[in-house]
Amino acid sequence: MATVSVRYIVDDVDEAIAFYVERLGFEVVMHPAPTFAMLNRDDLRLVLSSPSMVGGGGQTMPDGSVPHPGGWNRFALEVDGLDDLVGRLRVEGVHARSGIIDGVGGRQIIVDDPSGNPVELFEPTIDEAVLHRAQREG
Repeated sequence: MATVSVRYIVDDVDEAIAFYVERLGFEVVMHPAPTFAMLNRDDLRLVLSSPSMVGGGGQTMPDGSVPHPGGWNRFALEVDGLDDLVGRLRVEGVHARSGIIDGVGGRQIIVDDPSGNPVELFEPTIDEAVLHRAQREG
């Protein structure tokens, strides 16, 4: 069951669904309109919206500004086997913003979804950085 929800503005909801489901293990919760979908992965709900003139998270703001994808704010997915995953994603043409970076709690890389939204793939290297300790021990 999802306990955290993140909304990403994407250029093409169908293309984003394919990326998150096929490459990063998300499941589609609903996709009721071309401009909107909800996906889940463990405790994360990812809400996808494309810019639109009508209601929803992608709608034009009263001042005329239009939501758009990109930036550096991101969510992080905890993964095992970061090297293998990154190798597979590179073969599939997924853009990475850098090589794998060794940090104080783990190793990470930022990849872009098809709209240029960043996703951090994080492999913990110390116990304190592990999110799902019970899942790893079970």
